[in-house]
Amino acid sequence: MTLNVVNETGILESVIVGIANSSGGVPELKDTYDPKSRQNIIMGTYPEESKMIEELDRFVSILISYNINVYRPRIIKNYNQIFSRDIGFVIDNKFIKSNILPARSKEIKAISYLFKNFSSDSIISFPEDAHIEGGDVILNENKIYVGAYLKSDYSDYITARTNSNGIELLKKHFPNKEVRLLELNKSNTNPRRNILHLDCCFQPVGKGFAIIHSDGFSDINQLNALINDFGSGNCFFIDSNEMSDMMCNIFSIDQNTVVSDIRFERLNYWLVSKGIKVEAISFNEISKQEGLLRCSTLPLKRSL
Repeated sequence: MTLNVVNETGILESVIVGIANSSGGVPELKDTYDPKSRQNIIMGTYPEESKMIEELDRFVSILISYNINVYRPRIIKNYNQIFSRDIGFVIDNKFIKSNILPARSKEIKAISYLFKNFSSDSIISFPEDAHIEGGDVILNENKIYVGAYLKSDYSDYITARTNSNGIELLKKHFPNKEVRLLELNKSNTNPRRNILHLDCCFQPVGKGFAIIHSDGFSDINQLNALINDFGSGNCFFIDSNEMSDMMCNIFSIDQNTVVSDIRFERLNYWLVSKGIKVEAISFNEISKQEGLLRCSTLPLKRSL
């Protein structure tokens, strides 16, 4: 199997999509990993497994209709395996295993059946003190944008998933890339203030466009540099409610086609105005766990 991903919008050829089967039911509050799941447990609106399965199956059917090879994790009984993006990611022809939360460590085993199809030197593992997750890594040709939380209270936030050690090792493994740090705001309890991953507040789309939630970034200079990369006129800015609904977290099939949530009327209208076809589906149940379409995918190959 050939691995190749250099951006977020190249023609998708193969991808892993998460599964919701036997996802473990409603967790205890103490076992949640994000404030939105916590909020929905308190409100009694935590997503139903059958509805999440339907949403993912509809998503997969759209991808297959574009002749994309779709792989799914092996089912681990009573274990949440929806968000494949967290457990690994591809840069160029390398597969990087994420150092994920210990409670989610089994998830990588569910896709390990694919590893035998990769070349022997294509898999990279980081040491335990180098934290990084795929949602914090966004590719744009020679640039790698990395979301992180670098303050001294890092260990206080279960929502902080990428640290400075992870960034330094990424630089070491990809010396010809420009690794751009984007520091993110975190909250363990407020989903409108928490940026779980970079792809919750930033997403390249189409030919030189981007979706951005400005308040998600803690460093104004880093934010301004990001906006300048695309040009403010090419950016679609969203507010905290839209960010919490996961409006940044759509998924590109290619430069001219995206899969988006049917609820995102304002965004979808803008995308169409830019000549981008929108495959609109409902992903409302899955969004209740603070993730959406990009979070549910792990692209293995995109072509130019």
